[in-house]
Amino acid sequence: MAEILRCNAASGAYDITIGKGVWEKFASFPGRKLLVRDGNVPNPGIEADGEIVLTPGEQYKTFAAVESICRRAAQLHLTRKDLFIALGGGVTGDLTGFASAIYMRGVRFIQIPTTLLAMVDASVGGKTAADLPEGKNLIGAFHQPEAVLIDPGFLKTLSFTDLTGGMAEVVKTAVILDRQLFDRLEAAGESSVLAPDFDSFYVELIKRCCQLKAQVVESDEKENGLRAILNYGHTFGHAVEQKSLFSIPHGAAVAIGMNAAGILAAELGMWSSSEAERQLELLKKLRLPVTVPAEFAPAELLEIMRSDKKNDSSGIRLVLPEKIGSAKTVSGIPEKMMLKAWELCHD
Repeated sequence: MAEILRCNAASGAYDITIGKGVWEKFASFPGRKLLVRDGNVPNPGIEADGEIVLTPGEQYKTFAAVESICRRAAQLHLTRKDLFIALGGGVTGDLTGFASAIYMRGVRFIQIPTTLLAMVDASVGGKTAADLPEGKNLIGAFHQPEAVLIDPGFLKTLSFTDLTGGMAEVVKTAVILDRQLFDRLEAAGESSVLAPDFDSFYVELIKRCCQLKAQVVESDEKENGLRAILNYGHTFGHAVEQKSLFSIPHGAAVAIGMNAAGILAAELGMWSSSEAERQLELLKKLRLPVTVPAEFAPAELLEIMRSDKKNDSSGIRLVLPEKIGSAKTVSGIPEKMMLKAWELCHD
């Protein structure tokens, strides 16, 4: 039986449906349909009026890709009453959502995430975007989906590395919002990635992460306050992604970013060194990277952080943990402290 959650975002409520084969519900939505598919994901049997296949990879998360989606929709003569379907990971969902937000000033879209990272985080909340050479997600829109259809069966097609990348976002959620979830992950360790009860484990994991994110989105849809904590590890992590020319994938970069943020929080006395160590050991148990390559100069990473979209007049804004299960946004931290955090998480 499928699990159904409700996200009551201010600009539009929708269901998040989790279960085997739930992606087939796309057929019940009215309108003509454009399928936007990640090139790594075979079509499981979605029949649409048109299809566009995106080149996989963060380096292709560009406005040119958004334009290609919109042009395909125009070629099909789709209208505001029609529907875009995103089939793939976070990049596909972000690009499809952004295209649907601006095509004819807004059409509906459905998220069918196929990666753990997208299932537990990117597919929920209505953040859509493309990257610029100057930084990640600098152009985009808040545009909530019509529905999110999550079939954990797609996870069985993923590599161990892809699964652990998704687990980085689960750890993020646990550190900022749910101590019990952190304790559960800590107890299971690496075995949680390839759990013997794979289906039931991931359904519950995805359900909990979606519940928590939906609650945050409902209280602060457009990131004017609380929602910013969902960026934990991302300001540091985005710098790692960009410096690596996206050879380090998002989940791995966020894991490194959480370690850097955890080190900084401990240096500032915001949380204990023992809690920072617990976070570090959990990331290691899940076989996630926690250090940046030696050739990544701290000063260069800090320069990238200065272009982060979350910054304000006081400088770089960071999400830092207060304890496991709680975090807050902090501004005005001396840059020398950030440099020290980078230095402490180098190879």
